Amino acid sequence: MQDQPSLAELVCAAREFLSEHALPELSGHTAFHARVAANVLRIVERQLVSGEEHENAEVDRLKALLGDTGSAEDLNRQLCRRIRSGEFGLDTPGLFDHLWATTIGKVAIDQPKYSGYKKALGEAKS
Repeated sequence: MQDQPSLAELVCAAREFLSEHALPELSGHTAFHARVAANVLRIVERQLVSGEEHENAEVDRLKALLGDTGSAEDLNRQLCRRIRSGEFGLDTPGLFDHLWATTIGKVAIDQPKYSGYKKALGEAKS
């Protein structure tokens, strides 16, 4: 791929065209689907901009929590096995903090305008 524009910039341009130019010309069911598509592009845009950072932080936390290495998928499977077996519970040091941070990272990409997310960020800053 070329250096310019970035994938995030390309997605942004497509989203802006859809939202600002095409959507005002549409109505009914087609307008609804255009809004859904624009929202999908917003999620993709946020994933391209900050998804890798969130995943790297998640993997670092999992490595520390599990004392092991591997991909995000492998480490998450291991964490699930340990929770399912009862080896890990909310009293396991670091587990709650990891789950909370992972959830916050996912919501930051999926629904950053969600009121519960904004409230959680406000509480974290207090």
